[in-house]
Amino acid sequence: MFWIICAGLTAIIAASIAAPLLRRRSTGDEPAAAYDLRIYRDQLREVERDLERRLIEPAEAERLRAEIGRKVLTADRALERESGARRAPGGPAAVAVLAALLLGAGALYYEIGAPDKPDQPIAQRIAMAQQVYDNRPTQAEAEKVAPKPQRPPVDAEYTALIDQLRAAVAKNPDDPQGQALLAMHEERLGNLVAAKNAQAKLVALRGDSATATDHAQLAALTVDAAGGLVTRDAEAELARALELEPKNGQARYLSGYLQIQNGRPDRAFPIWADLLAQGPESAPWMPVLRASIGDLAWFAGQPDYVAPEPRTLPGPDADAMAAAEDMTPEERQQMVAGMVKGLEERLATQGGTPDEWARLISSLVVIGQKDHAQNILAEARGRFAGAADALAPIEAAAQQSGLK
Repeated sequence: MFWIICAGLTAIIAASIAAPLLRRRSTGDEPAAAYDLRIYRDQLREVERDLERRLIEPAEAERLRAEIGRKVLTADRALERESGARRAPGGPAAVAVLAALLLGAGALYYEIGAPDKPDQPIAQRIAMAQQVYDNRPTQAEAEKVAPKPQRPPVDAEYTALIDQLRAAVAKNPDDPQGQALLAMHEERLGNLVAAKNAQAKLVALRGDSATATDHAQLAALTVDAAGGLVTRDAEAELARALELEPKNGQARYLSGYLQIQNGRPDRAFPIWADLLAQGPESAPWMPVLRASIGDLAWFAGQPDYVAPEPRTLPGPDADAMAAAEDMTPEERQQMVAGMVKGLEERLATQGGTPDEWARLISSLVVIGQKDHAQNILAEARGRFAGAADALAPIEAAAQQSGLK
């Protein structure tokens, strides 16, 4: 039906454009201007006969000659235009260009379009999305075909430490701290299935005391282990995280991602739009939301959606910077320590970007709190477990600061 409608509309439009270009009088037809000229010449002869028979005065005859003469000039110019149009070769050339455009449009659609796809009304698309959702691979099936992530090479000393950690956890598998460390370091090495298993063991050990963050991190590692697919196992962890904390950002982000994977942008859009509006701007998923929300809104039937403007991060104002110039070194050190403390509190309560965590780690080392920086590094690794790109600046700051 779609092709029939398109072909019919194309034929009508092409015929409407081509008809005036091809419409020309045959050479045997007399132009209207030529007929008018013959009439005007007969009128001039009639004026001369009336003047000879003294039916009109000479002055009247002169006026009539002038009036008919103007009509003769106008008709003569019209005759020249019609004759030029009859000789113009532009009609066939324009039709050839029109035909080339139609053929080019058809070839372009055949190349980048989908002419072999059937009609997909909204009810059918929803049914297909539900079918994709219901027929997802299991976690085990997805893990079998998931590609192994690329990780930077590690030194032998680090590998030996991880082997010791694995041995320690194997001897004492009920130690939550050991499972948490194992999950973090296995993820760093790209052993995503092992990291997921360690995080699952951690959640099981904590039982009812497991937080929404614990379940959200398990969901993220489960997705990563499945090659990016949100399986039923991951969805169950997301549901548990949102049950404990409905505003958990990581769980909401992955819930929207699940809907996108299953072809339901109409469900994903309100989740991501609300998450984008609430922020914070420093959350690790915000760049993805800002890059995708426009297209997602269009696919969800919200073409007029306008994303909120990014909110700038707080920092020292001009007065504080000016006041620092008059401080003693001890006072300036206290001010820097206060700024670092404020950054730490904000990251702990609101979250932040990987660059901000890296800055906090570096700043703590600069002000002499290396042990505390090591603890912050462990926390940052846990928060961004499963996101290699996010961990890159954090690991770089740790290396520059001499942390492990």
